[in-house]
Amino acid sequence: MSITSRGCNARCEAANQIMNDDLQAAEDGLANGSSSFHKFGKGMVAFLRATLGFEPEVMREASDRLVEAETTASADQKKAQRDSQSHRSAIYPPGSEYALCYAESQIMSAVVSVLNESLTESIRGFYKLRKAFITLDGILDAENRYMRGHPRRSLDSQRSSESLRSNRSARSTEGGPAGLADLSATSTKQEKSLRDTVQQDEVAAGTGMKRTSEQQKSISDDSDDDEFYDVNDTATETETYTGHLEVDGIVKDLSGASLNGSNSRSHSPDLPPPKSLPTNHQIMNHDPDSDVFSNPIDVFIHSGANLCFGLLLVMISMIPPAFNKLLFIIGFHGDRDRGLLLLWQASKFHNINGAMAGLCVLGFYHAIVGFADILPDPSENKASQDAAQQEIHGYPRERCQALLQDMRTRHPKSQLWRLEEARMEAMDRHLDVAISLLEESAKQKSPLKQVEALSMFEKSLNAMYIHDYTLCAESFLKCVKLNNWSHALYYYIAGAAYVELYRQCILSPSSDEKKKKEYAAKATECLQLAPKHAGKKKFMARQLPFDVMVTRKIQKWEARAREWGIAFVDAVGVSPLEEMVFFWNGFKRMNPSQLERSLENLSWSDRSEANKKNWQIEEKDERAVLAVLRGATLRNLGRWDAAIKVLKEGVLGVEKMELKGGLRDDWTMPCAHYEMGVISWMRRKEGLKGEDEWVKESEGWIEKTAKWESYELDARIGLKVATAQDTLKKYWAGRKA
Repeated sequence: MSITSRGCNARCEAANQIMNDDLQAAEDGLANGSSSFHKFGKGMVAFLRATLGFEPEVMREASDRLVEAETTASADQKKAQRDSQSHRSAIYPPGSEYALCYAESQIMSAVVSVLNESLTESIRGFYKLRKAFITLDGILDAENRYMRGHPRRSLDSQRSSESLRSNRSARSTEGGPAGLADLSATSTKQEKSLRDTVQQDEVAAGTGMKRTSEQQKSISDDSDDDEFYDVNDTATETETYTGHLEVDGIVKDLSGASLNGSNSRSHSPDLPPPKSLPTNHQIMNHDPDSDVFSNPIDVFIHSGANLCFGLLLVMISMIPPAFNKLLFIIGFHGDRDRGLLLLWQASKFHNINGAMAGLCVLGFYHAIVGFADILPDPSENKASQDAAQQEIHGYPRERCQALLQDMRTRHPKSQLWRLEEARMEAMDRHLDVAISLLEESAKQKSPLKQVEALSMFEKSLNAMYIHDYTLCAESFLKCVKLNNWSHALYYYIAGAAYVELYRQCILSPSSDEKKKKEYAAKATECLQLAPKHAGKKKFMARQLPFDVMVTRKIQKWEARAREWGIAFVDAVGVSPLEEMVFFWNGFKRMNPSQLERSLENLSWSDRSEANKKNWQIEEKDERAVLAVLRGATLRNLGRWDAAIKVLKEGVLGVEKMELKGGLRDDWTMPCAHYEMGVISWMRRKEGLKGEDEWVKESEGWIEKTAKWESYELDARIGLKVATAQDTLKKYWAGRKA
């Protein structure tokens, strides 16, 4: 067995331990090796620990290990290109296995950089993503060339949707699979300036796969030598995140870019418009037992490249409008359909790449699709889609169920799959079943405390959705001990749950005065603790969006308590718990009786005798909050006319400036527009007017939301908007077919 094969096998053995939640066993198995594969495996272990727990020391260790893995992989790749005894593949150029290790290490390193809280490190991370993108694109280009040279093997390969490619990664006909970018497509001064800035990076990232001796250069020649001027992070430390990023000399405004070209503000005057290069790509969709993959190293390359490139394409396609221009500057585009096809293909393989791909696929459908409202109907427009694409649109329930069962069989000791099973049940509105699964899973302790933390967070959310306020509060307070990510959010939701218990006591005919005081005290304690923990974690040198919101809400209620001369807990406005349900789209997971319970909670504000005095002097922005939450609940109950009436009267009929500024909730107006768009989409099958007319109406509301100015939690709502735009684009493409 070759050194490469031994290293690859060692990595795979360690990977099996990783996917069984035993990172320590994986660490021990890799301890004595020094190959690229061993160092990559060590980096992956540290990366998983870092991203599951966010401890600063672990993140620093992960960063150091991944840099070492990059360096070793780069050196081994150059050596493999020169060594005639190194692995030679019928599909991939020499050294591709090391190029893959390098690209994967860069992706993980980029994620760690973005989570590092330093703006300079975040920007460096995005540059690493671009380099990895180019390398991975080159590996898949080699697969395309192989299939073109072996037409019989490629007859059953699925043709993906049109790819939105990097505006700098076009291949020259003579270049290798990761050839230099075609930089002659534009003559604008702006693009030339931008091209000059990043050209050296692309040479370094893209030439490692070339075949000719002239072109053989390390993909890492200047990977860490780019000139980055440290941004004064401390100067902006107290600034709040607004969904827009401003750094002198780097980005002036992030509000106008678009990945899909549908946004009319897709570029600013000082930057060239993004240019995609449409080309059809074949995806090598052979099964693991195909003779194409007789060599385990080829299996490693194929599954790894499909995993990483697919993940990049999907992630980039979901970037909210507020961040589009940052990715535009870096120079690549997303393609959700192609990315999903690649991830599904990688999930077939019984190795770490297959397991990670399975986790990504299930995570996408349960978290991203589960969070969205405007989704394709799998039965629609089938004539315009091939079989593979029909199986990835919307939520392919049966296929996801089969994948989950397969993964649980492959990795029976991992609690991650039980977590995904619980999420699947929640998607089907079986919240009680989901909680039972998570509680059963907790009895079998995972060696990873981070998995325990994820399960507890999921349980906390589900308890919030089923209106079990005691369980919700207790579970979120446990999250404080298990996870360091956002203690402000955990305390806030726990406090909001106690507010609901306090209000129940007030409304109860047999009110327990002792319980009422207890809940009031707990609500006050948790809510006022929340802002004290805000700002301790940052994303790209800005406070976390929810931390910003929590701090503002507490300030608003404290000001009302002083102004109105009442207790803090009585100054709390429209149900903050139902507001959290809205921002996590929990209404989508509720059954009808749970939705009716949400309507009852919301009626406290404007229909209860206990709050009558406060409501009479309530400001318009708080009334708009009630309208959006009530409208979303009615919409999920299918009571569309009632939802429209509430939204028009409570939000859309109000002057926009009356809902902005100071401590007001400025998110209600754009969210009301989004809700109207969802209602129009859901009514498209009604006979009141033509389907296309409903969809055009929906598109109009969604585009207004997409172009909205900065507002609180705009990046979060932007995820829904991006998915809606993708769905609407598919709809019209299907109508034209």
